[in-house]
Amino acid sequence: MNMIENLKKMLDNGQDSALLRYSLGTACQKSGDLSQAREHLAEAVRQDAGYSAAWKAYGKVLVELDQPQQAADAFTQGIAVAEKKGDIQAAKEMKVFLKRAEKKLNEW
Repeated sequence: MNMIENLKKMLDNGQDSALLRYSLGTACQKSGDLSQAREHLAEAVRQDAGYSAAWKAYGKVLVELDQPQQAADAFTQGIAVAEKKGDIQAAKEMKVFLKRAEKKLNEW
């Protein structure tokens, strides 16, 4: 059984959590299943709006799905969360990703 299957089994067994959804979302992203990645990462930030790493991963998946406006929104929320928590590095990274998403928006 691979990692995604193991994580889905945990989810099926009722062990739903923001961390599980984040792990499943990032595993799906790495495997190229971006729609599943988006679904799980969206659920991760819904369950824990203070999870800055999930916001960053969610925004990155939205960029990959060519949804720059939604990505910019996710990065903006993630930056606010990271700054509130004092997670300076995550905030800096998301600011860079936000600029890229905004640049892509301006190209449309």
